[in-house]
This record gives sequence, structure tokens and C-alpha cells, in this order.
Amino acid sequence: MPLDLTIRNLGRRPYLPVWESMRAFTDERDAATVDELWLVEHDQVFTQGLAGKAEHVLNPGNIPVVQSDRGGQVTYHGPGQVVAYPLLDLERRGLGVRCLVDRLEQAVIDVLADLDQVGERQEGAPGVYVDGAKIASIGLKVRRGRSYHGLAFNVDMDLSPFAQINPCGFAGLAMKRLVDLVPSISLDEARARLVTAICMCLDYHANSTENLSKTIAPPAGLSRHE
Repeated sequence: MPLDLTIRNLGRRPYLPVWESMRAFTDERDAATVDELWLVEHDQVFTQGLAGKAEHVLNPGNIPVVQSDRGGQVTYHGPGQVVAYPLLDLERRGLGVRCLVDRLEQAVIDVLADLDQVGERQEGAPGVYVDGAKIASIGLKVRRGRSYHGLAFNVDMDLSPFAQINPCGFAGLAMKRLVDLVPSISLDEARARLVTAICMCLDYHANSTENLSKTIAPPAGLSRHE
């Protein structure tokens, strides 16, 4: 039987308060805590992963650079991108990190397939690609068997800041937006499709997905005005 998953649509928020709240949630949860999936649209930010190298940040300009504790190299978040943070008890689920990455990739591939588009994996470069261009990136952190950070899906965003970095550590990596493949898609529709696909791939029953365009109450410690 699918397990419950609490969905929180946080709207648009700066990166740091959400990251801090994810870490706090992960540290404070216990064996009975229901897993959660947070959906957010971030203000402009470059984030470095634990393996990130300074030389991959070419010219950040006015966009802040944050050193985070997720895996991977540098990436960009900004308005028009759907970011999904699965806060899961992997030990309880019997899931390894590689399995979680695979299922998050599959969720994006399934969303694309439902829209008559072909998404692919690339060996040694986590994420999802369309015709060699990256449309979704993945970076995770696991602490005490529980995951945070997650997936960024390029829907209808300005891709030009990616030229200011070597995305995911790859010089000249082309990036793709869903709206260029499916011009009629909205951010709300893409978000809802992604939630459905993640729940199916990870065998969850989603709570509060009836209208993802409405902001669900944020977790404790994450004010709507931060």
C-alpha cells in the first residue's frame, strides 16, 4: 500500500531559509514523522555542491553564490524553475541514494513522455536530458538515513545565467526548458505533473495535491515573509 506523503507548495522563496528549514526538519524528525515533498520556486541563486570547484563559477555577477551541503557541482536556481525537495526517511523505505536518484530521474522522464517528449539519462552525469541538453538537475544530501535537497526542473525560466557557470561542472553544457518543447505548459501544470510522477515512482499517496497553485502552510520555522 502506498505510504502517505505530505506535499508543501512553498511558493517563491529565497534559497537560504528553505535550506535551513530542510536541515532543521531532517534533524528534528523521528521514526514516526511522515515524509514530505516541498515544492518551491527560488529567487536567483547559484549553489555549489560539496564537490563544487571555484573555477566552475565563471562570472556570477549580481547573483549570489551559496555553498550548500548537497552533492554535486554548481547549478543555478531562478524564477520559472520547479524545485522539488523530497524529505524522505530512506532507511524506513529501504531506499539507497542511487535508487532515489534513479526514481527522481524517472519521474521527469515520465512527465516528458506524457507530453510526447523524450527524456534521457547520461552516464556519469545525473539528471535528465533532451537531445543532449539538460532539462532537470539532481543533487541530494542524506543525513542519518534521511534525504533533503533534490530536483530542479527547468520549466519557463531565463536560462542565460547558466552561461555564467559551468553547469554541474561541465563547460558549455546546453540547458533546455520545458516551455520550448511544450509552449502551452504552465508552471502550475508542470508542478502538478511532477508531483504525480514522483508519487508514482516512489509509491506514495500524496496529501494536499488537489490544487498545487495554492500555497500549503509552510513547516514550522519557515515564515511566508522570509
